Amino acid sequence: MLTERGKTSNTVFQISLLCFAVFVLIIPAQAAKMEQENEPAVIETAKEIENATAKPEKRLTPAGITRLDEITVTAKRHEEKIFDVPYTAHVVNSDDILFQKSIKTIPEVFREETGVMIQKTSHGQGSPFIRGFTGFHNVLLIDGIRLNNSTFREGPNQYWNTIDPYSIRKVELIKGPGSVMYGSDSIGGTVNAITKSPQRYGKGLLYNANIYNRYATGEKSYIGRMELSASYDNKVGIITGYTFKDFGDFVSGDGLLRNTGYDESDGDFKLEYFLDKDKKFIFAFQNVNQEDVPRTSKTTQSKSFRGTKIGSDIKRDLDQERTLSYIQFHWDKVSNVIERAKISLSYHNQRECRDRIKGSGSGEEVGFNVDTYGIWTQFESTSPVGHLTYGIDYYHDNVTSFKRNFNSAGMLTSVGIQGTVADDAAYDLFGVYIQDEISLGNFEFIVSARYIYAALDADKVEDPDTGKEICINENWTGLIGSVRMMYYANQHWNIFGGISQGFRAPNLSDMTMFQADSSFETPTTNLDSEKFITMEIGTKADFANWSAQLSYYYTYLDGMIVRSPTGAIIDGSPEVQKANIGYGNIDGVEAEASYSPCKNWTLFGNFTWVEGRSKQVEGGKKNYKPFDRMMPTTGRAGARWESDDSRLWAEAQTTIVDNQDDLSLRDRADSSRIPAGGTPGYTIYSLRGGIKVNKNLNVSIAAENLSNKNYRVHGSGQNEPGLNFIFSTGLSF
Repeated sequence: MLTERGKTSNTVFQISLLCFAVFVLIIPAQAAKMEQENEPAVIETAKEIENATAKPEKRLTPAGITRLDEITVTAKRHEEKIFDVPYTAHVVNSDDILFQKSIKTIPEVFREETGVMIQKTSHGQGSPFIRGFTGFHNVLLIDGIRLNNSTFREGPNQYWNTIDPYSIRKVELIKGPGSVMYGSDSIGGTVNAITKSPQRYGKGLLYNANIYNRYATGEKSYIGRMELSASYDNKVGIITGYTFKDFGDFVSGDGLLRNTGYDESDGDFKLEYFLDKDKKFIFAFQNVNQEDVPRTSKTTQSKSFRGTKIGSDIKRDLDQERTLSYIQFHWDKVSNVIERAKISLSYHNQRECRDRIKGSGSGEEVGFNVDTYGIWTQFESTSPVGHLTYGIDYYHDNVTSFKRNFNSAGMLTSVGIQGTVADDAAYDLFGVYIQDEISLGNFEFIVSARYIYAALDADKVEDPDTGKEICINENWTGLIGSVRMMYYANQHWNIFGGISQGFRAPNLSDMTMFQADSSFETPTTNLDSEKFITMEIGTKADFANWSAQLSYYYTYLDGMIVRSPTGAIIDGSPEVQKANIGYGNIDGVEAEASYSPCKNWTLFGNFTWVEGRSKQVEGGKKNYKPFDRMMPTTGRAGARWESDDSRLWAEAQTTIVDNQDDLSLRDRADSSRIPAGGTPGYTIYSLRGGIKVNKNLNVSIAAENLSNKNYRVHGSGQNEPGLNFIFSTGLSF
C-alpha cells in the first residue's frame, strides 16, 4: 500500500522525469568557433614528467552528473576510473569548483550530487548529510590525512568549512562505509580533498600565476585568490596561494538576514622535490582563519521561517582556525615485491572559541585547542592471490579546553573545569588494514579488513552530579571487513555490489561533552563502539552518447550512540546523556543519467530517495521513529549546450525538493530550525554559462533561484539566498 509520503515522492519522481524530457535551454546563436590554443600540460607524477605532452581539454560535466571515466584515488587507495570501482563515487575538479558550480565552501561541493543534502546552521557552518549521516559519521581527508579528530560532535558541525576550496585540485566522494580503508567514523561516506600541485614541469625555470575572483549579489560575498606556481628542471616545484573571503549579510527570498556575514583568510604552500622520476618528497602547509562567524538562529537577530522560534542570545559568534603541515614520500617501483609505497607524517592544529552573550547580559567564552599528530603508510604489491594494498595509520590528539563566565558588566566571574569537551585530554586512534583485488574473468572481487584500536584519556572532566573534577579512561577495539564485487557485462556496462561494515569508536565529544544548546548535554561513561552494516547493489553504464549510474543501499544501525533526556533540568534546559540505544536502518535509491542527442547538447537529471527508522524513547516507551533530518526526496533535471571547442557553454537546471514532514522526535522539538509540521518543499530554477576568452582568461556567470524563492534546506538554521547572480573570473599568466 502506498503511503502519503510515497505518493508525494512518486509525484516528485514523475515531475523530475518530465522536466528531464522537456526542459529546453534557450541560448543565443552559437558564437563563432574560437581559435584552438594548446594548454600547458598539468604534470602530477614522475611518470608524467617522463612523457609530458599537451593534453586536450576535457569537456565540463553537467552539474550533478558523474564522469565515469574520471580518476579516483580514494575508493581503492590507488588510481582507478570511477567506472571500475564497485562503489557509488563522485569527483568534482577545480574547474567545476571555480567556474562550473561557482562553489564558495567545501560543504557545497557535492550539493547537486545524489544522496547529499547540505544543512547550514549558519552562513559559515555547512554540514553535508551523506546517505542520512553527518558530523562525525562521515570522514573528510586532506591529501589522505584525516580532518576528523576526537572533538568532532554528532549532528551538523562547521569543520568542513575550514578547507579552502580554491586551494583544491579535486574533491572525491566515496559513498557508504569506508571504515575498513580509512578507520573510525566513515559511515555515510569518505571525502578526500586533494590539494593543488605545481602546474608545470620541464627544463629550466617555469612559472605561472593565477588570479581568481568571485562575487555574488544575493550572498553579498566576495572571494579573491592569488596563486603562484614555479618549477625548475623537472626536479623541484612549488605552489603557493592566498585567499580572502568577505561574506556579508546575505539576502533571502524574504529580505535581508542580518548578522549572517563573516570574514575568512586562507594561505597554502606546497613543495615537491623529485629524487628521480619514481621518488618524490612533498611538503605542504595550509592555514584557515575565520573570525566572528555568527550562529544567527540562536540570537535575537534571527528571522522566523514558517513560525520557527526566534533565538534569545544577544550574540553567539565563533572564531575558528586550522593549520596543517605534512611531509609525504611517494615511491614507485620500490622492489620486485612492493610496487608502490607512500608514507605521511602530519601535524594538525584546530582551534575554536565561542563568544556568547545571553539575553540576560551575562556571557561566556568556551573553546578548545586540538593538536593532532598523524602517521600513515600505504604499500601496494601484486601477489599470486591478487593485487594487495596494505598499511597502518595512527593519530594522536592532545586536547585542552576552557570555559570563562562573565557578568553583564563584562567582568570574569568564574572559570569552568572544562570547555565543551574535557580539558587535559588525549585520544589515540590506530589501525592496520589490507585489501585484496581479485580478477576472475568478467568478475572482480575486493576483499578487505581492518583492525581498529581507540583509547581515550580525559583528566579534567566535570561531574554533572557533583560539579567536581573527575577523569575518564576508556579504550575500544574492533575487527571489521568488506566484500565488494563487480561484473562487467561488456566494456560499457557493469553491475556492482557488496557488503561493508562500518565502525565508530566513541570520542571526547561522546564521553565528555558539557554544553548547552536546545538541551544540556553532560558527560557519560560506559559507551560501546557503534557498528554498521551496509549492503549495496548498483549498475553503471558509459556509452558514447549517454551514461548512467543507479544504486540501492540498506544500512543497519547497531548500538548507535544517541542522546536521551535524564529528567533533570540544568540552566533551564533539559539534561541529556548519551547511550548505545540506537537501532534501526537507513535505505535509499540514487540515480543519475545524461544523454547527448547531438554533439553540442546534453540532457541530464538525477534523483534521490532516502528513508530511515531508529528506536527512540517517547513517553518512556521505545518506538521506531524517523531518523533525524532525513533528506527529502529530491530530483534535478536540466540541459546543457557547449560549443564545438568547449570554450563557450550554457546550462539550465531545475531542482525539485519534496516536503519533509516525516520527522524524528528531535526534529519535532527543534523549533528554531524546523517549522511545525515539517520543512516545506520547493522548486528552484538556475541558469549558468561561461566562456574561455583565450588561454589566459576564463569567465562564468550564474543566476541562481530565478524565482526568488524563500526556502530552507531541511534542518538548517537559516534560509538560502534569494535571487543570486554570481560572477567568476580566472586570469592566468
